[in-house]
Order: sequence, then C-alpha cells, then structure tokens
Amino acid sequence: MSAYIVGALVPIVFTLLLRSSKNVKKRGVPVDVGGEPGYAIRNSRFPSPVETAWEGISTLAELFEQACKQHHDKRLLGTRKLISREVQVTEDGRSFEKVHLGDYEWLTYGKAFEAVCNFASGLVQLGHKKEERVAIFADTREEWFIALQACFRRNVTVVTIYASLGEEALCHSLNETEVTTVICANKELKKLVNISGQLDTVKRVICMDDEIPTSASGRWTITSFADVERMGCENPVVADLPLSADVAVIMYTSGSTGLPKGVMMTHGNVLATVSAVMTIVPGLGSKDVYLAYLPLAHILELAAENLIPAVGGVIGYGAPLTLTDTSSKIKAGTKGDATVLSPTVMAAVPAILDRVREGVRKKVDAKGGLSKKLFDLAYARRLSAINGSWAGAWGLEKLLWNFLVFKKVRAILGGRIRFLLSGGAPLSADTQRFINICLGAPIGQGYGLTETCAGATFSEVDDTSVGRVGSPLPCSFVKLIDWPEGGYLTSDSPMPRGEIVVGGPSVTLGYFKMEEKTKEVYKVG
Repeated sequence: MSAYIVGALVPIVFTLLLRSSKNVKKRGVPVDVGGEPGYAIRNSRFPSPVETAWEGISTLAELFEQACKQHHDKRLLGTRKLISREVQVTEDGRSFEKVHLGDYEWLTYGKAFEAVCNFASGLVQLGHKKEERVAIFADTREEWFIALQACFRRNVTVVTIYASLGEEALCHSLNETEVTTVICANKELKKLVNISGQLDTVKRVICMDDEIPTSASGRWTITSFADVERMGCENPVVADLPLSADVAVIMYTSGSTGLPKGVMMTHGNVLATVSAVMTIVPGLGSKDVYLAYLPLAHILELAAENLIPAVGGVIGYGAPLTLTDTSSKIKAGTKGDATVLSPTVMAAVPAILDRVREGVRKKVDAKGGLSKKLFDLAYARRLSAINGSWAGAWGLEKLLWNFLVFKKVRAILGGRIRFLLSGGAPLSADTQRFINICLGAPIGQGYGLTETCAGATFSEVDDTSVGRVGSPLPCSFVKLIDWPEGGYLTSDSPMPRGEIVVGGPSVTLGYFKMEEKTKEVYKVG
C-alpha cells in the first residue's frame, strides 16, 4: 500500500474513531457528597478524591527529599548566566534595560538538596524560630525554590507575596502574619526600606543577591543568601519535618479588590493538587524540561514546581521579559530563555499565550505575499481537521504543513513543547486553537482558586473542545447548588446551572485571621 493511500485513509479512520469516542466518553460522573441539595460530579477515573500519588508521602518536604534521593546526580535547577547588562535610550528619551544571557548553569538534585539543608540550618543560626513565619518576596528564581523547601524542612510556614504588590498591601501582609524574616532580592529590599517604619515584627532580611544596598542597613539584620547557606553548612541542624495538616504556605492574593487575603494551605492541600495534576499531564517524567517564569507566589506555579522534581524532571528559570528571542529585555541578536532551554512543558496564563499569538500574526501579516498565503492555507486546513472534518489536513499533509510552516512558529518556545497548562483566567477559543495548531501541543485549561490550591477542574489531553475547563481534578468534586438570586438552578435544562462549590482534600483551611470571611466562603459538612 503506497504512502499516499495511507495518508488518505488514516485521517478518515481517525475521524470516525474520534466521533464515536466523543459519544461515549464520560469525564465526570455524579457523586453523592451530602450537604446542601445540588448536583455534584467527580472525575470518572477515580472513585474517591486523590490525596497523594506516592505511597508513604504526606508532605511536600517528604516528596522533595524522596525525589532528591532517587535522582541524586541528575540536573534539577538551572539559571542562565548574566553576561552583560546595558541601558538603551530611545530617540524620545525613554530608557530600556537590555540583558545578554548565556547558557544555563545547573544544580543537580543532590546539590539542590544540600543547598536546601544548609539554608534550613542557616535559618536556625540566624535565630529564626520554628513558630515564626518567613516571607518570600521576590520574582521567581532558583533561590526562591531553595528557600521554600528549606522552610518546609524546619516546618516553618512561608508567607508568599507578589513581587509587584504595592506598599500598602505589602505592609498589611507582613504585619498581619507577624513575619520576622523576609527573603527578597535587591529590587524588593528597596521597597522594604520605604515602609520600614510601618513594619512591626520584621527582625532580619535575607537578600538573594550578594550586593546589598548600603541604604538598607540599620533597621534590620541583613544577610546574603549565600552567607546563610555557608552558616548552615558549618553548623548543620537536624530537620524538623512537618505533618500533612501543618500549614505550609499562607498565600496572599493579588489584592485586586481591597487588601489581599492570606489563604492558609496545608502540606496535604498542595500535595493533593500536585498528585492530581500528575494524572492529567500525559507521560510526565524524567525526560521533561519545565520553563519556570510565572510568579511562585501564585499557586499554579508553586504546584508545578513541586510536581516537576517529584517525577524526576528539570526546572529551568526564566522571566516574562526574557522568555523569547524578541522579548523586550533581551538584547538584539541574543537568545531568549525558551530558545536556550527548549522546554517540553510550560505553564502559562492567557495573557502570555495571547501575546504569542499576536506576535506570530503580526510577523505573518508583515511578510505578506506567498508566506502569508501559505500560513493562512496551512492554518485553515489544520483547523478543519481539529474541528473534526475528515477533509482537513491529516496524515502526510499534516506533516508537510508542520515542516513548511509551523516549524518556525514552534521554534519561538524552543521547538519541543508537548503540553501547555493554562490557568488564572479564561483562555479564548481562538487563542487555544492557534496554539494547538501552530505549536502542535494540547492545552490543559484549568479552573480553580487560591482557596482550592488551584485544584478544581482541568481539561484532559484528549479533549479537543474549546471554551471548557474540563472535568473535576481527581483531588476534587464540583457541586452546583441553586442560586435563585441570579436565576441559576440545578434543574435548568438542558444543563444544570448554579453556584459552584468545590470540595476535596485540596480545599484550604480558610483565611488567615479572618474567621467571619472564612465562615462566609467555606462550607463545612
């Protein structure tokens, strides 16, 4: 049988199978969870909510230690070397910083675990007590992750704060949680200095950068991150590991409506989400490379960076402004993070994916001519196939368009992306289809809240529909209850509607020092 006949038959057979599977595939099934009357469903693949995917593991500290022992000599954390930094001034007088970054420099699992243990011991030498809280106030980077895991080994609760948070919200977050130690970078240290007179409990600051501004001295004890590690190396302390019910993180929201609220997450809460997501991403394992650039102060990124080591994967750190070769902070002619790292898995928010789509469309439109006609034709043919038409581009034609047209688009994010996780906001159908076609990768779109450790629903890899966020994650069940004020009833036809209630082991304890608000939002029973 010739290749041409195979290329024609495969899409027809595949389409028929796809259509038949759509008729029988059940991703969520009804479940009785008690409580208020309503309509509840769970993930069809798991009869009860998943709490942990690893036998004998009940905390994030145990999960990380196990991973480091299993993959001791393998690469884990990577950071790009800074070659040069310069300020470029435009004709209208505006200044822009441009950086030239080199290759990734790596820490193995073994070296990363050593750094974590040393930093944990160093915290003790600095005088930080177990019952006191640490705040991490910085952009996503290697030191952020090391500090987080170090605090877990001492059963110290970490307060996470967005690096972009304003002074009022920052002051509120630090004072409300009575933080005594703040871990930050130079940029954030300057913000702390500005509100130093309003901070009631901060005693010590650990700076992730070696060069500490002289203007920051006086009010607190300031120590470099490297010095804390060195102190811990010289004076090791035995770990004081947490229990599943202990609070791992108090995560402050972005504060878009009033002052931010601190959500209390236990080790068990986050572990449940991590365990559930592992079942959604196909074949996640030691060959995967994850590009970390979203805020670690957001539960989506924090969960992802605890999952990747657990499966033996690699984490390479980047930043939104250095992500691609054309990102605003990358010096012309040098490479962005994705080009150098060639990740296989990424988490993203719709704003980032929209930006990728707009950038590609602008380039295609600017070229015009034959290039634009080829792109539009290839896109239309693949869109027809993804929408279920047997007459679309399948088989050999699909391979041809991938080689001629979409290969260049895929190179924007390194050329090896096989799965994308999207969360934080709704993803438009147009952008989802664009990414599916041009990057050749499925997108798992999720729905969740900080209050549910992100874990609520997630679309599965074989679900090619758009405008949906999938069935409940294996750690959750989702229930609709009547909302008469809004006109949403569980008896509505053809589909029930209502107020969304999420249950399961990923649901957090409540808001820190906000009992009334917790009673209003959280339901028990």
